[in-house]
Amino acid sequence: IFRGTLSKRGVRVITGLGKYFRQIDKNRDGFLSQAALKEALKLFHLEMPEGDFESLCLILDDRKRDKVDYGEFTHAIFGEMNEYRKAFVRKAYMKLDFNKTGSVPMVDVRKCYCAK
Repeated sequence: IFRGTLSKRGVRVITGLGKYFRQIDKNRDGFLSQAALKEALKLFHLEMPEGDFESLCLILDDRKRDKVDYGEFTHAIFGEMNEYRKAFVRKAYMKLDFNKTGSVPMVDVRKCYCAK
């Protein structure tokens, strides 16, 4: 959808949009209504022609539930991670999963990461 190199503004918009999606997802199921997605895009000045929006929703709402998976939306924007980035994420995860359980409790993340 938004291919090419992202500018600093583009990165801020995308990360802000993801944060906004999480805020309005009250039941935390990872889905938004099509109306909520449209409003979010408008709020972040990413409006598109109605036909393009309908096409986007057809892709992201393949079960016709009037729900859009915002994880899939984000994936559609960023695409697949390159191998360097995947390796970096794996390395970070291995450090976080110091008990080698295959999952990382939030308390362990907080010990290792400060978002400030």
